[in-house]
Amino acid sequence: MNTRTLLITTALACTAFAGFAQANDTSSSQAVPYRYGMPLHVGKVISMTEPSTLDCKVITADMKYVDSTSGKPAEITYRRMSDACSYQN
Repeated sequence: MNTRTLLITTALACTAFAGFAQANDTSSSQAVPYRYGMPLHVGKVISMTEPSTLDCKVITADMKYVDSTSGKPAEITYRRMSDACSYQN
């Protein structure tokens, strides 16, 4: 009887800790638009994404990174010329 109670208590405690870990996850944060002169403290780039296009135009790209000052994940959007511009004459 004591072993069963201990196992159930341990399982409930592990479930609670997993819930707290998911509640502290900041991956669903909104991306901040980049402003000229804005200080970026990029410790490590996690991913860089941009829409694919065959036209030479300005696109909105996205960068996810780890902030070097806080150690937390952050996300920023910025405007740039598409890769198609380097292939067109």
